[in-house]
Amino acid sequence: MSQLLRYVALPILGGGLVGVVIVLWLRGATPPANDGFADAVDRAAPAVVNIFSRKVVAAYRHPICRLVQFRGLCEDSGRMRSSLGSGVMARKDGHILTNNHVIAGADDILVAFPDGRQAQAAVVGTDVETDLAVIKVAGDGFAAIERANSRALRVGDVVLAIGNPFNVGQTVSLGIVSAKGRYGIGASPWDDFIQTDAAVHPGDSGGPLVDSDGRMVGVNTLIYSPDGSAEGVGIGFAIPSELAFDVLDQIIANGRVERGWLGVDLAARQGGLEVARVRPGTPASGAGIRAGDIILAINGEAATSMRSVVQRMRAIEPGAELTIRLRREGAEFTVRTAAAVRPTAGR
Repeated sequence: MSQLLRYVALPILGGGLVGVVIVLWLRGATPPANDGFADAVDRAAPAVVNIFSRKVVAAYRHPICRLVQFRGLCEDSGRMRSSLGSGVMARKDGHILTNNHVIAGADDILVAFPDGRQAQAAVVGTDVETDLAVIKVAGDGFAAIERANSRALRVGDVVLAIGNPFNVGQTVSLGIVSAKGRYGIGASPWDDFIQTDAAVHPGDSGGPLVDSDGRMVGVNTLIYSPDGSAEGVGIGFAIPSELAFDVLDQIIANGRVERGWLGVDLAARQGGLEVARVRPGTPASGAGIRAGDIILAINGEAATSMRSVVQRMRAIEPGAELTIRLRREGAEFTVRTAAAVRPTAGR
């Protein structure tokens, strides 16, 4: 028995000594580092602002107001409609990037900063087709967001959405990149969205989507809602930062965005991208492109999908030369022309 106890007691005693050593080591050890994203939020949040816009809308007028004898009783000056959104300080000189739908038609725009300051803002320019707008507040030395290359994002990367949902105050939500290059959802001719499951709610529109280092990779713009309500189902869409900052830079430089235009409507067919319509007086018309032609390549890059052509044309400036490879009735040939300015809403 004593022999058995000796063999059993030694491991127990040894284990006890090891346990004491571990406890003493833990008491003197440095606490484990926090693996959260507080540093990213600290880096990005000071550049995120709340945007309150107001506009006067015509009040409903009863048909009786058309009668001369009642006009004096029916006069009204309209009513105020307010909207709430977010924005991001894109430059230290006060230029703020947001969604166009946040400030569209506004008569008054108020920007609220994270530190409690408020300032009136003026519209610098808008781009309806991408739903982006640039506004500006007076001053300098503002905390500006750091840009990241949205093309480098990978599906599965962690992202943070920062905004002011329901006007409860600045809020951060965590998610991942669910998909890239989402198009065909009908939001704009330039659909190229980053899809994320980070919670995005009314009031977050125009706020930044940032990476795990706090650098901006997108502008939160849309949520998917099967029933059309303001509440989504965990599917949000952000405009890539590469596109957003290109729009920003053009608006600041020129007051507007100009894009190259060929002048054709395309349709995806089994044999490729077919020219469904050629608009008169456009570069396509002048180059002899016809409805029914199949576009094979633009400037040497294969036209493999509708999205590839949209992306190619988005990057082409007005006046730039276009070399287009086509197929017509089985024969391939090349035409050359120069891009025109794409007509857009409001121009």
